[in-house]
Amino acid sequence: MSKFALRETALDLLTRIGDQGGFSHVLIDRAMKEEKLSERDGALLTEIVYGTLQRRNLLAYYVDDRIKGKKKVKSWVKWLLYMSVYQMQFLDKVPDHAIIHEAVEISKKRGHKGIASLVNGVLRTIQREGVPDTSKIEDPVERLAVETSHPDWLVGSWVDMYGLETTREMCNTNLTHKVVSVRVQPMKADREEVMRQLTDDGFEVEPSKLSPQGILIQKGNILKHGFFKSGILTIQDQSSMLVGEMMDVQPGMDVLDACSAPGGKTTHIAEKMQNEGKVIAYDLHAKKAKLVSEKAKQLDLDIIEAGQADSRELGSKHGVESFDRILLDAPCSGLGVLRSKPDIKYHKQEQDILVLSSIQDELLESMAPLLKKGGKLVYSTCTVDQRENEQVIERFLDNHPEYIIDASFIKSLPDALQKAPGLSEYGLQLFPQHFDTDGFFLTRLRRMD
Repeated sequence: MSKFALRETALDLLTRIGDQGGFSHVLIDRAMKEEKLSERDGALLTEIVYGTLQRRNLLAYYVDDRIKGKKKVKSWVKWLLYMSVYQMQFLDKVPDHAIIHEAVEISKKRGHKGIASLVNGVLRTIQREGVPDTSKIEDPVERLAVETSHPDWLVGSWVDMYGLETTREMCNTNLTHKVVSVRVQPMKADREEVMRQLTDDGFEVEPSKLSPQGILIQKGNILKHGFFKSGILTIQDQSSMLVGEMMDVQPGMDVLDACSAPGGKTTHIAEKMQNEGKVIAYDLHAKKAKLVSEKAKQLDLDIIEAGQADSRELGSKHGVESFDRILLDAPCSGLGVLRSKPDIKYHKQEQDILVLSSIQDELLESMAPLLKKGGKLVYSTCTVDQRENEQVIERFLDNHPEYIIDASFIKSLPDALQKAPGLSEYGLQLFPQHFDTDGFFLTRLRRMD
């Protein structure tokens, strides 16, 4: 694909994601398949789209003042300017003059001479004079929000919860690439053997400190390796692997995964049970529940029964004290996965968190009767907001004296997490800056005998 066509595709994706609310990872994957992009072109497309989305607010700070007073500028023109300035400021493989030339040519094709002149003028001014200095923003929260392209309300909330320095580290980490991690199917292969083979095949790998099944891929396109087709490996973030490790399951148990799609944690639990017992997995949407079944089949796990259900109503399907273990990986704001899904931070509002925390309360209430006495329940989310994490658990414990935080939870954590900064009386908050994981919360409750 020509660089011109590639940047046109990037502009189309940015417009759809930024203005129409499309999911970045879905649309980028679809575009790469439809255009049959080479690995190199796919990497550049992904870099331009994700990078522009990740730094949208900063790019707007750089650009918008330069087009004030102009006639109303169409959205696609702004996205074209943003993605061009992103390349000029943050990428170094393409010279500025080439970036400007292609932006002007796209302007001519999509607009008219006046738009092309505007684009050329803005980009050449930035090339000549540089970008505005963010140090002029006096308020530290506002400045951090602009510099790291996070909404003001979100940065303010995190500062209230964790302080300015932790928030600064988290926001800056959200702008970086996260290492790819994979999980070994232990009934098919040994992690050390897999790592040796990957090394022989030219990959740079290292073991995860959070799961004995985890491998970090420092270099190499692991998705194209034969280990995936054979079901030896599956993609999973280290934080999600930690959930399976902390479920404390044994072969022969009855386990419920209440919100299971796409099935990474479900299949990990079945692996930890050595494919003996029963794992009942639900998702609100039938298509997503089907994904769980497909992943189980791919990994040759046959103890998983996946189906569609609203898990707030599982009391009508299962009797009290039906399960030895329950996983509630609750629907959440997703504010811990901004490195891989940067568009989330622009689409969420503070009110969304309040609505979600209410749903999380309802889900926990529905789970409470289903766990056997002496059984354990793991609650997890991929967010860093206390209103969806610690505060949800605090309310649940206040309303359910028969439940307590499992005293062995902390002792069961991997050594690397024994003194993690995010430990509290209610569980473990993983921040993306500390262990190169998603932002993630988990805790383990026990129903008393």
